[in-house]
Amino acid sequence: MTSPEPHPARKRVLVANDDGIFSPGIKALALAIAAVADVYVVAPDVEQSGVGHGITFRRPLRFKHTAAAGFGDIPAYRVDGTPADCVVLGVNLLGRPDMVVSGINLGANMGDDLTHSGTVAAAIEGLALGIPAIALSQISSGGDYDFAPGAAYAAKLVARVLEHGLPPRTLLNVNIPPHIKGARVTRLSDHRYEDTLVTRQDPEGREYHWVSGKPRAEYADDSDFGAVEDGFVSVTPVRLDLTARDLMERVAGFLPEV
Repeated sequence: MTSPEPHPARKRVLVANDDGIFSPGIKALALAIAAVADVYVVAPDVEQSGVGHGITFRRPLRFKHTAAAGFGDIPAYRVDGTPADCVVLGVNLLGRPDMVVSGINLGANMGDDLTHSGTVAAAIEGLALGIPAIALSQISSGGDYDFAPGAAYAAKLVARVLEHGLPPRTLLNVNIPPHIKGARVTRLSDHRYEDTLVTRQDPEGREYHWVSGKPRAEYADDSDFGAVEDGFVSVTPVRLDLTARDLMERVAGFLPEV
């Protein structure tokens, strides 16, 4: 498979998502970033929201060029797998990019959402491969999305990160409000979904279940949730190191012998 020909003076950016290659969010993002870098798109063929960092290894994956997705001259490919699969195939089949950018997701990814977000997982897979990464999500306005302002800001942010870089194993998690007043560097909030289980019966009387939930978060102006509530783009540096270093000595004190 032939890798897209890069512009000799520009960086290369792999754009992925979890909403699928036909999502308006990824189209707006890729077209905006194309103004500052050479872009190629690799995205799931269908929506993969909430799949987290799943990797497909028990079946083969299909990788197909998709001119019908509307990216113009930007090379675009669809994969019948997860967002992380898309990054793996994109890097290995089309060449190593200078950055992985995932989004723009339809809906927020704040706080605890990061643990199950396919959007963030694509960025994490970039980190796992040693590539700087950004994940972008947007909150709707009454169910409608205007991606143009957020995509324009994303292109500026991508240009800055390509210039200044990021520390190893660190990504930027970005959440975009419906109407942008400015931008803040933030911490993760306690944003989460309080799960409920809805149980019903099918026409034959057998039970089935829907997992549902409502978002909950406490407001703090230095958090991602607080920034978005105030109308600011939230930019949260996230380090992929889950070690609770402050507890290592304490755990060592009661660790049983083998």
